Amino acid sequence: MWHVSVRNHPDDTALFDEQWAQVAAEYPLDRARVGDRSLYGADVDLSGPPADWTAHLSVVREAAVPLPEFLTALLVEVAERPNGTAADAPLAALRAAAMLERIATRVGREAAGALCDDGLSAEAVATGLGTSYSKALVMLLTAQNR
Repeated sequence: MWHVSVRNHPDDTALFDEQWAQVAAEYPLDRARVGDRSLYGADVDLSGPPADWTAHLSVVREAAVPLPEFLTALLVEVAERPNGTAADAPLAALRAAAMLERIATRVGREAAGALCDDGLSAEAVATGLGTSYSKALVMLLTAQNR
């Protein structure tokens, strides 16, 4: 067997040794088959982990609170428009990004503050946002200092 270094996504909770052992058992690599070649060069089937990740993201999205349609449309428009602006007017695109960042910070703190006032747990916030417990906790703790 050949062991490779694997790191989880920064937004995921840390895995314990026994959980990493399960991952290694689920996706074993034969060192004799791989040798000194890259995994792609050794023609190793790498479809399992990305498929599992995609399935995990689907579960997370399903559990997250849905956005109202008008807000989804607005966010899609905001996300698409600056791409052209960044190429044509990068300073204007950077200014717009800074403005959006300030808006997001203000609205996020207000919303997190309301959730704190309602006594919603960090675990419930994490599930509703589709993020990690630690990120949700930071949001709630930051909101307490508003």
